[in-house]
Amino acid sequence: MPNQAKYEAVSQIKSDLSSSDAIWIIDYRGLTVKEAEELRGNIREQGAFLKVYKNSLTELAVKDLGLPDFGEILEGPSAFVFATGDPVASAKALKDYARNNPKLELKGGLLNGQIISVDQVQAVADLPSREELIAKLLGTIKNPLSSVVQVLNGPMSSFARVLASIRDQEGAA
Repeated sequence: MPNQAKYEAVSQIKSDLSSSDAIWIIDYRGLTVKEAEELRGNIREQGAFLKVYKNSLTELAVKDLGLPDFGEILEGPSAFVFATGDPVASAKALKDYARNNPKLELKGGLLNGQIISVDQVQAVADLPSREELIAKLLGTIKNPLSSVVQVLNGPMSSFARVLASIRDQEGAA
């Protein structure tokens, strides 16, 4: 029979799941306490947080929320990275940490209500961040506008150069 602590844990898991834009699932076996704290700090800097929940309680919460079943992703020890805001930043942080520490293993995730594989998580991590995309968009918008300003400014600049040339010729004479 479930006890009150399990009900509260499932409620907390449901809250974390519903308030997150993306959930990344990792296998943290073999990480030392220091490495785990470093990972938590890296993730926190990207607007995400890491929690460890029992797989069986997570499955209950997922079922209650009507989310897709995680299936084999939840086999073995699992930690959950709940990302709010830009999911790319937290995926990049995980990928970078896993590159430097092979003990961390990506298992999959949940993005836009769909289960995604390890390869798809890594593809998300390879995307440019939100800030980079905004900068590229602004650059794309700015370039044509700069060209228009230069074209409109051309006749005035030419006229000013002609007047300066006439002034220089009269001053020399």
